[in-house]
Amino acid sequence: MLQVFTPRWPLSLWARWVPALATLCLWAAAAAGVAYWVLMFAGVGGPATPAPTAARASGQEPSSSQVQKALGAVAAAPVAVVDAGARFALSGVVAGTSGRGSALIGVDGQAPKAFKVGQTVSPGWVLHSLGARQARLAESVQGPVTMTLDMPPLPAP
Repeated sequence: MLQVFTPRWPLSLWARWVPALATLCLWAAAAAGVAYWVLMFAGVGGPATPAPTAARASGQEPSSSQVQKALGAVAAAPVAVVDAGARFALSGVVAGTSGRGSALIGVDGQAPKAFKVGQTVSPGWVLHSLGARQARLAESVQGPVTMTLDMPPLPAP
């Protein structure tokens, strides 16, 4: 026995609404794309303004020890003295003959980070100058060099 499928709605209703809904979706997507690019070129997505802060009644700032005590910090254990040379690991150098450039230095076993000449590598240590496969650290850029970091030697061919 042959059965004929008949939709619940008349075919003419499908024939009118499906193209109309498809056209509406396409125009909505096109309008959203245009709005996005207009906002991007207008610079609406710029930097956020800082949040307002509450004004203090007294002009005295709390000391760091008071803040640590308020947050529940306990007294720190005495710190063991560590050889400063063992704290730093030189991984790479990009330098010209002038001694300027940048170096990849790992501090305290962390992943190496890029430092330019004059940047602070660690508290009390500044990248003073660079040489071929070496970086020189000092307490300040104008001060004398106090430590030289050498890259590991190249493997023999």
